[in-house]
Amino acid sequence: MNYIPNTQLELKSMLESIGVHDFEELLQSIPASLRYRHPLNIPRPLPESELVAYLTKLSEKNKHYYACFAGAGAYDHFIPAVIEHIISRPEFRTAYTPYQAEVSQGTLQTTYEFQSMISHLTGLPITNASMYDGASALAEAAILAVRHTHREEIIISSTVNPYYIETIKTYFKGTNIKLITIPSFDGLVDFDHHRSKICSNTAAFIIQNPNFLGLIEDIDEIARDTKKHGALLVVFYDPISLGILKSPADYGSDIACAEGQPLGIPLSFGGPYLGLLSARNDLVRKMPGRLVARTTDEQGRQGFVLTLQTREQHIRREKATSNICTNQQLCALAAGIYLAVMGKAGIKRVAELSLAKAHYTADKICELPGFNLS
Repeated sequence: MNYIPNTQLELKSMLESIGVHDFEELLQSIPASLRYRHPLNIPRPLPESELVAYLTKLSEKNKHYYACFAGAGAYDHFIPAVIEHIISRPEFRTAYTPYQAEVSQGTLQTTYEFQSMISHLTGLPITNASMYDGASALAEAAILAVRHTHREEIIISSTVNPYYIETIKTYFKGTNIKLITIPSFDGLVDFDHHRSKICSNTAAFIIQNPNFLGLIEDIDEIARDTKKHGALLVVFYDPISLGILKSPADYGSDIACAEGQPLGIPLSFGGPYLGLLSARNDLVRKMPGRLVARTTDEQGRQGFVLTLQTREQHIRREKATSNICTNQQLCALAAGIYLAVMGKAGIKRVAELSLAKAHYTADKICELPGFNLS
C-alpha cells in the first residue's frame, strides 16, 4: 500500500461521511473482549522518506531473501519495473474476468496478445487464456488426453515435478483412470521401461523438460514411441528455457504446459501463479478454460470476444470440459508484458544467464567436502 498520510481534519471528514462521531463508535459491533487494549509497540509517526528508510532497514534482517533456492517451478528472476506500473492501472487491477465483451475490450485484447505470445513460444497454435497454476494445467492436460483418446491410462515420468504428479493423482481420484509412474535411469526417463508400459490403452505420456532434476530429456525418441501407439505426448516445459532449447512443437508435443511464474511474476510466498496450456488445433474443442479470439463486427471494426467458454456456467454440465471456472487474468497480463518487454533476444539472454548461474552454483557446491556431480 502507498504511503497515505491523513490530517485530523481529513479523519473527521471521513468519519462524518460514514455517519459516526469517532473511531471508537465505528468499532461498536466488535465485542470489547475481542479488542486489543494494550499499547502497540510501534514507533512514532514518520515522514515518508524516514518511514521507507526504517522499513528498508527492517527488511534487511530477512537475510534469506537474498539467496532464494525455491525452484520446483518458482524462480526469482529480475522483474522489469514497467510490469508493476502497467498492471497497477485500475482498469486492469480491478477487472475480474471478461464476461461482458462489450465493456472488456482492453482486457480481452491483452489476453489475446498473451495467448499469441505463448503460442509463438511453444510453437503450438492454440493457447488458452491461462489456468490456475502449472500443476492444475498439467492435470487438465491429462484430462484432455483421456477425453480425446477415450483411453483410460496415463503414463508419467518420475522425473516430473513430484508435486505435479500428486496433483494429477488428486484430479483422477475416484475415476477409472490408471496412472503409471515409470522410473528414471541416471536422472532421465528409462526408455526400456517406457516401451514396456505404453500400449493401445495409453491416453498420454507426460514428461518434463528440463526435468525436475534439471536434466535435458531426449524427447525425440520418446515422441516416436508414444505416437506409434496413438497416445498424446504432453510436455511440461520451463518458459524461460525455450530461449535456448527447442520448443515443444519441434519434437512433436501434442499438449504443452508450464508454470508461468518466471515470466515477470514475483515469488510472493507461493502465489498466485499462472498455468500455461497450449495444444494442437484439433484439440481446441476439448481444451479447458476459455479462449479469446479476434473478430470483426458488422461494420468491419476489429473486436475481441470470448470464443470458447467450456465451463458448466456457460454450457450444459455434461459437455463442460473442466472445473476451471476462470483464468489468472492479472498474472497472464504480467506474463504478456514481460514477454513483450524482453522480446526474443531478452528471453534468450535470461535463459543463458540462468544456465550459466546453475553451472556456477553446481561448481561451487562441488568444492564443498562430501559433494560431487554423479
